Amino acid sequence: MRSLLILALGLALTLPALAHADTGGARPIAVVAIENEAAPRLIVDQPLAGPLAKGQVFIGYRTENIRIVPVYGKGALDVSPRIGHLHVTVDGAPWHWADASNEPIILVGLPPGPHKVLVELADPTHMVIASKTVEFVVPASAGDGHGH
Repeated sequence: MRSLLILALGLALTLPALAHADTGGARPIAVVAIENEAAPRLIVDQPLAGPLAKGQVFIGYRTENIRIVPVYGKGALDVSPRIGHLHVTVDGAPWHWADASNEPIILVGLPPGPHKVLVELADPTHMVIASKTVEFVVPASAGDGHGH
């Protein structure tokens, strides 16, 4: 009985790996350099309506043909598949923050009124590859926006 269990476990672990063997699967194999990689893409959503009504801004995003990871510097430009991070700027501030969390952008405490968030996709040397601006209004009824 024990050897049958070990055999079943072994098959369960190896069959998925064999199923992805050079079949043109959905994601590239990270150990092989990719020639002619498709251009990176940044898709940014509008803030979620429910939290926004309370003054909390939750902005989802996703990327294509690039992985968001906290790796920086010129040497990281040669990594394949491509890697990068985000720069986030609120309301045209002269500064931004770098984000490599791969989690939604969350802002609280913005005053009621119109706002803009610039989301930039950057390579490991901070060169901007793509950008999207999200515009929204924090309603006056949102209070102080700290309802978290």
